[in-house]
Amino acid sequence: GIVRDPPQPPSPLLGQPAPDFRLTALDGSVVELAGLRGRPVIINFWASWCPPCREEAPLLRRVQEEYRDRGLVVLGVVFEDSAENARTFMRQYDQRYPGLLDPDGRTAVDYGVFGIPETYFVGRDGIVTYKQSGAISWEILSREAEVISR
Repeated sequence: GIVRDPPQPPSPLLGQPAPDFRLTALDGSVVELAGLRGRPVIINFWASWCPPCREEAPLLRRVQEEYRDRGLVVLGVVFEDSAENARTFMRQYDQRYPGLLDPDGRTAVDYGVFGIPETYFVGRDGIVTYKQSGAISWEILSREAEVISR
């Protein structure tokens, strides 16, 4: 068990189309997942009050920078947090990808989020290829980014 990834709760989304959403970003722009079809996408559910979210924030920024040339898009969906706290967090951690507000929690419900952080990897075809529950390591993040960026 030491060399394997920690066990992950199963997700009915694996191998299925990622649920579409249309959410407002912290900067006021609107992001629709369907509009990103053809690009690899990482969707991270997070909150400013979440200690593991702080741990993985630099890794998400790094993966976005390292895979940008392959068209990779990172989206951070704010989970049960205020826009003000989310903006502060994103400035503090120099996050350069959209922080998306999910005010009614509908997107989190559609993805089956039951604890944060949770990270979903979506291939160019819109299919969910991997889900990580809990803080993600660079090893897993870069491995799965490589898979969806091919």
